[in-house]
Amino acid sequence: QVQLVESGGGLVQAGGSLRLSCAASGRTISSSAMAWFRQAPGKEREFVAGINRNGGTGYVDFVKGRFTISRDNAKNTVYLQMSSLKSEDTAVYYCAARDSGSYYYLSEENQYRYWGQGTQVTVSS
Repeated sequence: QVQLVESGGGLVQAGGSLRLSCAASGRTISSSAMAWFRQAPGKEREFVAGINRNGGTGYVDFVKGRFTISRDNAKNTVYLQMSSLKSEDTAVYYCAARDSGSYYYLSEENQYRYWGQGTQVTVSS
């Protein structure tokens, strides 16, 4: 079992920055592909960014150039650095992990076995 705990959310003005953290326990995340998803009010949860086991990354178009996903296997933590935030980035952000042995991240949420409880990000305009 893997437990994921997100932190770092909060209220920020448009144009500002936040760094989200996802701390894992139960087993090492180095054996799994990881991702961040988000869910805005009244909308379905959507893929934001993913990171492969070897550190390769990918992003959805609307955050490219603004968000950066990274992982620190020694700290068993995944990060999402968010900059140039917009009001439309307001959402609950979730960290997710695929099964142990998974190499690539995927954008479909049903490919992720473990989820955190989410952290709220609110961007004021």
